[in-house]
Amino acid sequence: MKTTKTYAGIPEKYGKLETAKVVLIPVPYDGTSTWQKGADKGPEAFLNASENMELYDIETNSEVYKEGIFLADPVTESTSPEAMVEAVHATTKKYINKNKFVTLFGGEHSISIGTIRAFNECFDNLTVLHIDAHADLRKEYEGSTCNHACAVYEASQNTNLVQVGIRSMDVTERTVMNEEKVFFAHEMAINEYWMDNVIDQLTGNVFITFDLDALDPSILPSTGTPEPGGLFWYETLEFLRRVFEEKNVVGFDIVELCPNEIDKSSDFAAAKLYYKMLSYKFSDTENDDFDEDEEDDKHASIAKFKNDLEEDY
Repeated sequence: MKTTKTYAGIPEKYGKLETAKVVLIPVPYDGTSTWQKGADKGPEAFLNASENMELYDIETNSEVYKEGIFLADPVTESTSPEAMVEAVHATTKKYINKNKFVTLFGGEHSISIGTIRAFNECFDNLTVLHIDAHADLRKEYEGSTCNHACAVYEASQNTNLVQVGIRSMDVTERTVMNEEKVFFAHEMAINEYWMDNVIDQLTGNVFITFDLDALDPSILPSTGTPEPGGLFWYETLEFLRRVFEEKNVVGFDIVELCPNEIDKSSDFAAAKLYYKMLSYKFSDTENDDFDEDEEDDKHASIAKFKNDLEEDY
């Protein structure tokens, strides 16, 4: 499904697996969605939008693509939800074991079952930070434990699951939910300290699973199950930046882009969100590089000044 040789059309030297710090795995899967179909087209729309996005990030003063981003072959297994989850698990774990910062773009939220399973096997004391409109805590749905409605059930049993932005769920999910670690959208709206409260619940290692319907449909309407009352752009970025600054984010996935042929704004919002998250992860490295370059320039200027003085005298 690759639409380009490299992510966002970056120069090939920044897209090589051997030297890239980041791996991006597309998962064009939409096998269990129950309302609006089209999430399988999400990765392609995301990649197309990324090709037309500016790669300098003003906020972090960085060009994070220079850290290297390898666009992996997509995971296309779709014979069953269970087979897809296992394929995602195996692929994710393969790249984690290559010491890469592994990211995925779906596809519907069921892909995260395999992703989270791989990260939990590779990192100790893991928090899954689940940013979503929906609780996704059903043990089984429509005959499968690998349904999108079950996306973080396994994580609730095996990791420190912290849920943010929830505003739609079935009553049965309350029997599984740890409400001390759930931040409902209606409560967040009147709690100016919700970001602090969330971060207090996180362990040192954090994996982020970001369902795009967490965002308010006024800014990102193209998702399978849009819900009113979601997060807005700058509060989302402020929260994510704090998480990346204060915790060790070990990877992330973004899911549930359901592209609309008429309105491409959601595709670009998803592309920008992905790049922002990478920029927050590596901005210190980027800025360190800028500082080193400036230091080298300073030393070169001093040396030239001394040499000019010697020639004059």
